[in-house]
Amino acid sequence: MPRVTAIYAALLALLFLALAFLVIRQRYRTQVSLGTGNDPGLERAARVHANFAEYAPFALLLVLLAELLGAAWWWLHPLGLALVAGRALHAYGVSQTPENLRFRQIGMMLTFTVIAAGAVTVGWLGMVR
Repeated sequence: MPRVTAIYAALLALLFLALAFLVIRQRYRTQVSLGTGNDPGLERAARVHANFAEYAPFALLLVLLAELLGAAWWWLHPLGLALVAGRALHAYGVSQTPENLRFRQIGMMLTFTVIAAGAVTVGWLGMVR
């Protein structure tokens, strides 16, 4: 059972829901049910949520594959922690008006690091096991 990945999947799911609720709140505030209605706040919230949906599943899949291929827990936990931190920092940075580029950049660097490290790990373990 992929227990390590399960922990981070649960944390990421909660963050995903929190971001979805922020979009819903903005939709209620602006009375825009589809699209963004050219509302900057709704557009920002929707993009934060969408960016999370674009990156988190793929990165988490790599962590899962690494775990299923036998990667050590001491390698998986830093990947999972970096992914959760990266996605949270990115969401926070992009949610700010004006945007806090530092949090956005750190968040993306952490996310890209997890994707790269996950890809190398999965590729390596896939070849040697």
